[in-house]
Amino acid sequence: MPLLAAIVLVGLNLRPFITGIGPLASDIGAQTGLGLQGIALLTLVPMLLMGVLAFAGPSLQFRVGARRSIIAALAILAVASLLRLFVSAGWQMVATAALLGLGAAVVQAMLPGVIKQHFPRHVGVVMGLYSAMLMGGGALGAQLAPLVATAAGDWHAGLAWMALPAVLALWLVARSLPRDTRRKAGPNKTLAILARPRTWLLMACFGLVNGGYSTVVAWLAPFYRGLGWTAAASGSLLAVMAVCQAIAALVLPVLAGRREDRRPWLWLTLALQALGFTALAVMPEAAPLLWAGMLGAGLGGCFALSMIVALDHLPDPAEAGALSALMQGGGFLIAALPPWIIAILHDLTGGFTAGWMLHLGCVGIVTILYWRVSPASYARALGLTAPTSPTDAACAARA
Repeated sequence: MPLLAAIVLVGLNLRPFITGIGPLASDIGAQTGLGLQGIALLTLVPMLLMGVLAFAGPSLQFRVGARRSIIAALAILAVASLLRLFVSAGWQMVATAALLGLGAAVVQAMLPGVIKQHFPRHVGVVMGLYSAMLMGGGALGAQLAPLVATAAGDWHAGLAWMALPAVLALWLVARSLPRDTRRKAGPNKTLAILARPRTWLLMACFGLVNGGYSTVVAWLAPFYRGLGWTAAASGSLLAVMAVCQAIAALVLPVLAGRREDRRPWLWLTLALQALGFTALAVMPEAAPLLWAGMLGAGLGGCFALSMIVALDHLPDPAEAGALSALMQGGGFLIAALPPWIIAILHDLTGGFTAGWMLHLGCVGIVTILYWRVSPASYARALGLTAPTSPTDAACAARA
């Protein structure tokens, strides 16, 4: 189906510009003058924009339409990637990172609602596929960036090639995504959804988990380069992590679809993350591929399941898409900060151990928070059902 192929290709474009930085960090820093905290901005800035602009997703979908918004966003991704062929200063790299974050933010805000609208009976499977391709794109970026840079003799080429798949995705979306249908003006429920404590709980969980992802893609390769690994070898670690992310994002939603309660599978992904961060802190050189794989499976599976849980809360595609966009908005604002915080911790302690342990603590917090996200609480937590008793009212207020 062309639309499914378009979703696959779009997903592949949303992470390479982030994961491609780590293996080339030393070369980028040497030419542009960016230090550790400056390199961290190349992850922090896109994540911040993914967060801020996700809040505008529901309004953008209503005023501009999902199709036109996604096409414009893919054009921005293509142009920004191509511009990286010509950058020479640190501020120029940060500026292209901002443009790339802008494009990815718009797509991520629009696509979950599109999936719920066009694949209402297969939301879990299609969201899993989209998440898997998003993670697969991360693997491509981590693996191809250093290889292309080595072949071309220039790190610029290792980042600029990403314009090609963005152009292809733009063409496929333009051909396959149906034109937007005009929605009648009605009450804007975005503020009502944002006012519910459950929305903020989902934001916190999504942000703390994806903060682990942003830290790993920013610092796993430099961490192992500091242990004597080459750029290509450290990029391969990121690629292994991203492949395991993609597999988990594809498989776990299918397995979790057998029951309404996704939390046991979420807790499994959190356990994998806990093991991975502990191993990086305690024995990083014992089995690096295994640690990267565990982290990848935990992060990728948790991302996909978190998106599905958000969509599960509301039956209407537009409202569910709005909740997903808001969750991503707050979540990516949180997730933008850890790479920079880890850089500061590295400067203070001389290593990454404190950073890995910080994320282990975040995993513990999310594990506790997800106890509250039971399917029985969905409608009440979003205010879709009126409490029938004082006890129900108290439960609704706490949800």
